[in-house]
Amino acid sequence: MTTTDATGWDDRVAAVWADETIDDEQRIAAIDALAAERPPGDARAAFEAAGARDSAGHEVEAEVCYRAALEAGLDEEHRPQAIIQLASTLRNLGRTAESIVLLEQQLADDPTGPYADATAAFLALALASSGDPRRATAVALRALVPHLPRYHRSVRAYADELETDPLS
Repeated sequence: MTTTDATGWDDRVAAVWADETIDDEQRIAAIDALAAERPPGDARAAFEAAGARDSAGHEVEAEVCYRAALEAGLDEEHRPQAIIQLASTLRNLGRTAESIVLLEQQLADDPTGPYADATAAFLALALASSGDPRRATAVALRALVPHLPRYHRSVRAYADELETDPLS
């Protein structure tokens, strides 16, 4: 559920993200100003601060903010996004094993949720980065299966084969 209040905080955050006239550092400053309106330790404020830093390429700072958001009890709407974004940040920092663990846990916790396919996509990227392209392909294919007009069984079988048969 999105946090809303009389000040239109969510709308103002969305406006900062939509503003194409500001650079990354200005976006961070604008998001930080909005985050400062929230109570100390606010999960959404930390999440938005993380996203601004991540978007600007400040992955180390973003990681700290993502973890703070998750530890503060980020709501169900934003939690999967934070996990995906944190995992992507970890992959970019060369910590693919941590990224994979986070994404696999998110998929196990919510295998059919609205972010399941996005989670699988980032898991496939992390697996590929870790040197496991066969498993990465299998994960991506399984995420694709529900969207295919036909061939569900065949594509699932090929995905299984990629993970179990090293010669296929």
